[in-house]
Amino acid sequence: MRAVRPLPATRAARACASSVALAAAALLACASCAHRAPPRAAGAPSAERAHAAAARCIVLYDDSGPYAWLGELYAAGAAALASHFGAWTALPVSRYARGTLRAYDAAIYVGSTFDQPLPAAFMDDVLAETTDVLWIGDNIWELSARAPDFLARFGFLPGSFDQRPIHAVTYKGARLSRHADGTEGVMSYRALDRSTAKVLAWAQRDDGAALPWAVRARRLTYIGEQPLAYVTPGDRSLVLADLLFDLLAPGASERHRAVVRIEDVSARSSPAALRDVADRLAARGVPFAVAVIPVFADPLGAEDEGRPARVALRDAPEVSAAIRYMLERGGSLVLHGYTHQYGGVNNPYNGVTGADFEFYRAHVDAADHVVLDGPVDEDSESWAADRLSRALREMERAGLPRPRVFEYPHYAGSPADSRAIARTLDVAFQREVLFPGALRGTGDDTSHWLGLTFPFVVRDVYGWRVVPENIGNYVPVPYNQQPVVTPEQLVARARALRVVRDGVAGFFFHPVFDAAILERIVDGIRREGYSFVAVDSLSREAP
Repeated sequence: MRAVRPLPATRAARACASSVALAAAALLACASCAHRAPPRAAGAPSAERAHAAAARCIVLYDDSGPYAWLGELYAAGAAALASHFGAWTALPVSRYARGTLRAYDAAIYVGSTFDQPLPAAFMDDVLAETTDVLWIGDNIWELSARAPDFLARFGFLPGSFDQRPIHAVTYKGARLSRHADGTEGVMSYRALDRSTAKVLAWAQRDDGAALPWAVRARRLTYIGEQPLAYVTPGDRSLVLADLLFDLLAPGASERHRAVVRIEDVSARSSPAALRDVADRLAARGVPFAVAVIPVFADPLGAEDEGRPARVALRDAPEVSAAIRYMLERGGSLVLHGYTHQYGGVNNPYNGVTGADFEFYRAHVDAADHVVLDGPVDEDSESWAADRLSRALREMERAGLPRPRVFEYPHYAGSPADSRAIARTLDVAFQREVLFPGALRGTGDDTSHWLGLTFPFVVRDVYGWRVVPENIGNYVPVPYNQQPVVTPEQLVARARALRVVRDGVAGFFFHPVFDAAILERIVDGIRREGYSFVAVDSLSREAP
């Protein structure tokens, strides 16, 4: 898996176009989005989707105007975070009925459409304070205008969005990053009474000034921007994740765990390198995952002067034996696609296993960005299920156990692919790609998408329990607009993730590099107070 970064979309009036990024072989940031779109009246038909019958958290989201899909994407991300704590229901805010909040332990409102008219019933129920509410982003001014005594009760009055450069948020004494493209602003305040409203996190402007990023008073918590836009490792989205513990698991104990994955193991891997990695990790008592590609393919002969190659693991007995050795030394299998490339084309590089996408089309543009183009031509649930079946058969023919965990090549696949694969392998060890349609029941829309990292195990809208990879991988040489990532930077990202009181730091490592580098990363993360655990033990945590 290589690191790729798709080109950001064009900016629209009063709208932010979030950059899409795949960094350190993983998706980083959200897709093309419009955060401050001109609104229209709410009320378009939409569907309610419940994660379980006895839901305890409700996620409400904006659904008006041409950017309704954006509200749904943010809601799907917020719902995934809420799934870590139990069951959830997602509902367009325009369909809110009076008294609904009383049925839930907590509510999350995701404001993404500027000035979407909110139902009076919803605002009145928030003000009644029967349920803890986390309000994110837009339209807090509608709530404050609803209550003449809002300042006296909650200690703050919202102002306007401060759009001056802000590249950091401080929380629990840690300085968390904020992506440079996040120019849509952070809420400023006309009034703030800190004897009533507690500032939970501060946005740090580049000019040295600070403004409240998150505040809490009574049963209302407010975050003054959209933290699920422009998500990068070690950034301010971790504050959102940790604040959910206050609402949904206030008694949670402090605990910090880590997982590591050995990446892109195929018939062309070095058996000696695989055994070396296994020995070094076993000597430290570190369990690990092994991401296996059952069939190596080079249909264009990119690695052998035009001579095509195709080698299955069953035809590479020394590699298969090395994988079995890894399992004996504490490894567990992750199925990393079937061939980790697509057909006989460059997708986007050279058609070679490990370099190219398998379930999605992509190309490299003139600025050396990798641009995602959409699902492959034959994409369907049946196509994905067949590809999965072929991969599992090849694992069996190589004499390897059946994997219970999946990982997309380059973390990219369509909703149809995800649904099909999750029916057989319902655990994924990866970053997340979300598409509109799952919550509203409007069908798959692959023209927009949101890429996220999670700081703990979640269950997504496609049926996967997702074990997180969220701090990246060692990258010694920059390419595709991606910078070098050192072992020290990976450790620093793990350190930032410690603000999440029960978080999991996940990373991966290519065995083509010196295993001593892996030891440096593992030892550094341990010094930050993390304990390494097996993927299987984590996968059982999501409801």
